[in-house]
Amino acid sequence: MKNTGAAAGSKWLLGGLGILIALIGLGLAAGGGYLLSLGGSAYFLLMGLAMLVSGLLIARRNPRGAWLYGVALVLTAIWAVWDAGLEYWPLVSRVLTFAVIGLVVALIYPTLVRASGAHAGRGAYGLAGLLGIGVVATLAYMFVPTHVVKADKVPAVQPVAPGTEQKDWAHWGNTTAGNRFAALDQINKGNIDQLQVAWTFRTGDLPESNGAGAEDQNTPLQIGDTVYTCTAYGKVFALDADTGAERWKFDPQGYAPNWQRCRGLGYFDASATPVADASVPAAPAACTKRLFLPTGDARLIAINAETGKPCEDFGNQGTVDLKTDMGEIKPGYYQQTSTPLVAGTVVIVGGRVADNFSTGEPPGVVRAFDVRSGELMWAWDPGNPATTKRPPAGETYTRGTPNVWSAMSYDAKLGLVYLPTGNATPDFFGGQRTEFDDKWNSSIVAIDVKTGQVRWHFQTTHHDLWDFDLPAQPLLYDIPDDKGGVQPALAQVTKQGEIFLLNRETGKPIARVEERPVPQGNVPGERYSPTQPFSVEMPSIGNQTLTESDMWGATPFDQLMCRIQFKGMRHEGVYTPPGLDHALQFPGSLGGMNWGSVSVDPTSNYMFVNDMRLGLANYMIPRDQIAAGASGIEMGVVPQEGTPFGAMRQRFLSAAGIPCQKPPFGTMSAIDLKTRKLVWQVPVGTVQDTGPLGIRMHLPIPIGMPTLGASLATQSGLLFFAGTQDFYLRAFDTGNGNEIWKARLPVGSQSGPMTYVSPKTGRQYILLTAGGARQSTDRGDYVIAYALPKK
Repeated sequence: MKNTGAAAGSKWLLGGLGILIALIGLGLAAGGGYLLSLGGSAYFLLMGLAMLVSGLLIARRNPRGAWLYGVALVLTAIWAVWDAGLEYWPLVSRVLTFAVIGLVVALIYPTLVRASGAHAGRGAYGLAGLLGIGVVATLAYMFVPTHVVKADKVPAVQPVAPGTEQKDWAHWGNTTAGNRFAALDQINKGNIDQLQVAWTFRTGDLPESNGAGAEDQNTPLQIGDTVYTCTAYGKVFALDADTGAERWKFDPQGYAPNWQRCRGLGYFDASATPVADASVPAAPAACTKRLFLPTGDARLIAINAETGKPCEDFGNQGTVDLKTDMGEIKPGYYQQTSTPLVAGTVVIVGGRVADNFSTGEPPGVVRAFDVRSGELMWAWDPGNPATTKRPPAGETYTRGTPNVWSAMSYDAKLGLVYLPTGNATPDFFGGQRTEFDDKWNSSIVAIDVKTGQVRWHFQTTHHDLWDFDLPAQPLLYDIPDDKGGVQPALAQVTKQGEIFLLNRETGKPIARVEERPVPQGNVPGERYSPTQPFSVEMPSIGNQTLTESDMWGATPFDQLMCRIQFKGMRHEGVYTPPGLDHALQFPGSLGGMNWGSVSVDPTSNYMFVNDMRLGLANYMIPRDQIAAGASGIEMGVVPQEGTPFGAMRQRFLSAAGIPCQKPPFGTMSAIDLKTRKLVWQVPVGTVQDTGPLGIRMHLPIPIGMPTLGASLATQSGLLFFAGTQDFYLRAFDTGNGNEIWKARLPVGSQSGPMTYVSPKTGRQYILLTAGGARQSTDRGDYVIAYALPKK
């Protein structure tokens, strides 16, 4: 009776396991056959057939089923190394699931042998033990941080010389050069393990996304003993730098139907800015120190930095209406999302337009206003060089021109303002664009700060059909040469993963740029640039031309589905042109690099660049097939009215919501600006607060997730960053990229961390806002300051 029961149990065990293996094999074979018909790898079909036969044999209690599976597992390991090399994550994707199944098969092998009537097979337990050790070791290694590129040397940290310490953080990028570097070293590698929350402030203004982008992407300012921060809806708070206590609050009473965000404020101190021109008004008695707030409903407001009241001498009772001379502006079609640039005695603004809705959208004009009076000092209209201030009566600035939505930079010595331009909308069809549109799109434009006249410009994408507008503030930096001097340089990161290094006085490349032939499209009515510029003497980041072997998945099934997606699309590298067929753009329109820009350590000449690696699957849709109400602000169908085509845009993700190409999906890199070499690169972010199908894995696996935000470098050899999909503020060693500290945040952050030393207490603080990570539903209203314990 006992033996009969055991036999029945083993029968059900072997039958169930065999059928499960057979079903997995059947699925793989079906998908693998389809992949092969698309010209893809034959492996999945062959492995599926092997598992199908193996499973059926095991279900029939035939030991040859286990042997067949064992042979298939060994061949899988050999194929995996051949297909992916010795990279950890690609090998895990190809082998781990099958190894776990192999472990189970090895454990039941003695039972399988007994069920067949034989009396051997116990040696399989040893094999199972080896497989078990391998599986456990593989899983454990998932938690080990691994460099993509490892540093071969670590520069010495230079202490801050007395008297050279940073006093204020007065601009979005710390300086108008956008360096995001602080000459402070009270918090350093030797004591950062003691860093703790010093104070927290809650704004009460929670960014609630409606699918069109309420996001906290702010970097606060600090002037003296006051911190200034703004919320996604434009509210401004002045806080005590030592306690976080609220000093005043300003509410612009604004409204924006989409893209609600305030990345930063402008600041001007009239008492600290000498006026050489006698025609310029002297410093006003009131509002000597003023903040400039850009709003989502296209206003520029000057606020008394000491009281929080509008500066009534600026514009109309403190406000300049940026809709003036712009023509019709539908709600949500034109707004300010990035910080205004205070350059000497002018404050300069561009503006975001609603991408991809139609031609003839609001103008991309850039305007400079007197910081005291709000008077228009100059305008740069990309469609009409003759318009240098207001357009003629009854006319508007040229509509539908390339715009400047990101942050600008300023060199006071050269008297130049540097504008990173975008596209003439829509992004994915440019047959209607003018000569001026093609001249100025996706370019760095150097403007004379006094006149608004163009000194030079450099284009990073010709006739841009990919939404490769320049998203980041240009970095202005003096690069040491080999003769004891320096070159005035400008470094511009791009969505396509290229980094251009130019002489900022002349616009000529310092690092060589090549015009290379690129694929040509065939969309009716479109034209294509035969070449595109490639920055060949600077590192390219995350923009390789993908192959089928680059496809990835947490399991063999989603890897197979990604391979099928990939083989069903046309992919010809970074500049794969959109077409009527399905095309894959990598990197996609998010990047690559985005608005967070870069930071730099002038003591080592290291520039720090964070990126995301998200592909975009797209195709053009004839006008008569566009459904009414198409408005894919984030993804989906965009109408592109005024052109023959709309466009479908979808992220290149697996069915589980994971990027289809192999990890990492986001990194932090250090580039030596003197040698132009990539010195280290590390994955950034874990699946602690995200995962397949949006399910949080709660595991600190450092796979490297898409990043969005700014970094902060300090002279103590620390790099702070919080723009990850998990809820952490991290500190890295700037010399080698090792993560040496992190603090859990209540929600994710897209804020750029900043730092200051209190003039009252002498404590150094690291401060950021936390309003939520880009892909997370968790939202917050936090301003958090960290410091070392009080002595």
